Amino acid sequence: MELQTILTFVAVAALLVISPGPNGFLIAKTVPMFGRNAAFANISGFVAAFYVHGTLSIFGVSLLLVQSAQAFMVFKLLGAAYLIWIGIKALRSAFKQGQPIPGKGPKPAPRRASLRKAFFEGFLTNVLNPKVSMFYLAAFPQFMSLDQSPLTAYALVTAHAIVNVLWFVLMVMMLSRVKSMTQSERFKKWLNSFIGVVFIGFGSKLALMKSSG
Repeated sequence: MELQTILTFVAVAALLVISPGPNGFLIAKTVPMFGRNAAFANISGFVAAFYVHGTLSIFGVSLLLVQSAQAFMVFKLLGAAYLIWIGIKALRSAFKQGQPIPGKGPKPAPRRASLRKAFFEGFLTNVLNPKVSMFYLAAFPQFMSLDQSPLTAYALVTAHAIVNVLWFVLMVMMLSRVKSMTQSERFKKWLNSFIGVVFIGFGSKLALMKSSG
């Protein structure tokens, strides 16, 4: 595989990574609420999902998914339902934020996120997203030739993963620097409300998305 091909793919993948979407909003929610380690677990989930989508594309499973209207509908609705569920959870947290705990004063105990839970939240946000699958179906094969081995194709998946890690680690570090400014209960309530609405919007948009097949 030529270096120019890899660099072109990296440029396309970078545009996908830095464009506003569920991943960025998930990181924006996780860092102030649960800290850097949980956000890094989110990112690990993103990367794992890329390899799942890459594998499905390399072996032609994604094509079967998009060509089957029923399979696409089920997969799409699962992804939409998950994004909406994240939104609902965020709105519930916003509603509870700042409410006094009986017998313990108005300030709730600080919460700690399970790294495993954060990983799977990042993983499911991507693996159930048909848009990521269609990226690997539409853009991914254009950078491969028929005589290439699967190992060569995985180099492109790895390049996508590296771009993703670099971008979101930078985002995590930037958010961490201002974390002290985001610890007020009022800010957390506003953040959860905003993230909740955004994720419900993403889920609703995904549910209405039509198959390109």
